Amino acid sequence: QVQLVESGGGLVQAGGSLRLSCAASGRTFSAYTMGWFRQVPGKEREFVAVISGSGGSTYYAGSLKGRVTISRDNAKNTVYLQMSSLTPEDTAVYCCAAQYTSASVIAYTSTDAYTYWGQGTQVTVSS
Repeated sequence: QVQLVESGGGLVQAGGSLRLSCAASGRTFSAYTMGWFRQVPGKEREFVAVISGSGGSTYYAGSLKGRVTISRDNAKNTVYLQMSSLTPEDTAVYCCAAQYTSASVIAYTSTDAYTYWGQGTQVTVSS
């Protein structure tokens, strides 16, 4: 069982930056592929980024590539999402997800690929 807790969301002006964190419980954090998704009310959850257990492989949604960076610190059981050049269209609840796997990260861009989810953190970008 893995519990995930996101933090770092908030209100930011357009053009600004935020770093989201996702802290995970458990002793085998490095065995989990971690993903970030975001959701706007009334819309499906959207893939943002994924990182392998070792941190050596990453993959990003095409629409966000260049503005977001996913990273992890396995010693701290934490995965991060650094976001920059934010626009009001980035306003959403951002959730992290975990899956026990060593498969290619490219296979983990859909919500049904993950077993564990956090509650999310709200990011609001003002114009």
